[in-house]
Amino acid sequence: MEKSNKILYLSITSSILVILLKFFQWIIVDKLTVFILLPISFCVYAFFIGITVATVINWLKNKFRKPLAVQVITILLLFFFPFNQIILNIDFKSNMYERQEVVAMVKNHTLKPNISYNPSLIHLPEKYTHLSKGGGDIIVEKYEEEYNVFFFTFRGILDNYSGFVYTSNDVIFFEEDIKQTKKFDESWYFIGSY
Repeated sequence: MEKSNKILYLSITSSILVILLKFFQWIIVDKLTVFILLPISFCVYAFFIGITVATVINWLKNKFRKPLAVQVITILLLFFFPFNQIILNIDFKSNMYERQEVVAMVKNHTLKPNISYNPSLIHLPEKYTHLSKGGGDIIVEKYEEEYNVFFFTFRGILDNYSGFVYTSNDVIFFEEDIKQTKKFDESWYFIGSY
């Protein structure tokens, strides 16, 4: 195989790996933990950076631009393409109906707090555990007849978290910890604390 073609194939491979990592990083965190994501990310990005350096050298020596163009396009995608927003939109839309079922079960007391050390936590039935990452637990806060039901999209190690919260009156009760809030739909918000 000609050296220029080899660098082009390596460039395409490294770019695909980086883009796949961006799309699947939260699944890796949920299924394997953040401690596994770190070495995977290091390997993928080190490979990508190494290939980028090789494409620059190849371009300077041989004026072969395609591998460098692939790397530049990938870098632009990394900085300007909203990977996380797309993943959140897909998660929200694909799980909306089931999350509404869970909220209805909380409101009609079919689902009640079932974790002894925290009266706000409910471990979801097996059918619904995929709706809340990091163990299948939701947080329920009630004030008079108003509810907040929180589904994790990321459950951090100590106090970092993010997720979708249903609010029956557009008031989020645990707002003192929140650093990011975005309305997704009627009565539904994405919140994050980091």
